[in-house]
Amino acid sequence: MIKIIVDNREIHVKAGANLLKTCLDHEIYIPNLCYLETLEHPPASCRLCFVDIEGREQPVPSCQEKVAAGMRVKTDTPAVRRLQRTALELLLSVHHVDCAHCPANKKCELQNFSRFLKVGLKPKRLERFLKNQDIIDDHPLLNHHPNRCVLCGKCIQVCREAHGTPLMDFADRGFKTLIRFYGQQTATTVPCKECRSCMSICPVGALTLKTETDAARA
Repeated sequence: MIKIIVDNREIHVKAGANLLKTCLDHEIYIPNLCYLETLEHPPASCRLCFVDIEGREQPVPSCQEKVAAGMRVKTDTPAVRRLQRTALELLLSVHHVDCAHCPANKKCELQNFSRFLKVGLKPKRLERFLKNQDIIDDHPLLNHHPNRCVLCGKCIQVCREAHGTPLMDFADRGFKTLIRFYGQQTATTVPCKECRSCMSICPVGALTLKTETDAARA
């Protein structure tokens, strides 16, 4: 075991442990969207889990850092908060904020971040820019809501873990990036009929179960 200092607090942890997980395990909250313990190489795509590490010129994503003896970390510096608030505002600028009609309401990570970082869910600094297609319904059991999706990739990872290969993946690039399903034919043969891991892991309610009406229309 080694000792590190996080926000002036001594923490004893195994050398090489993930810094983000170490902080979360010790009830030191760091906003994060895309981190999963099962990922060997976290993508750091959400740009939310920044921390300041003594000796580094700039804040770094904590999900990509391994703890080392004597490491001194700050999670609440002005530079860290500025980066996190900017990342959240960017996410919200392409997010359809309609909490009252969303299944993730009151358990949504964006709501949690908004409260923690003191950023309104409808920030006025950036223009809102939504995708044309509000629902993608080409899956026999699930609807995908692109304007809720934060592209964290967690659904893809848990799908891969559940089935050995993901039955969904990112498609297109940049603002056009979407989650797309493939290899699924009918509701009676689709492997995810009893799984629904992707729905459970989604932090924003972007994957929902089709109603009977939806299924008939598809």
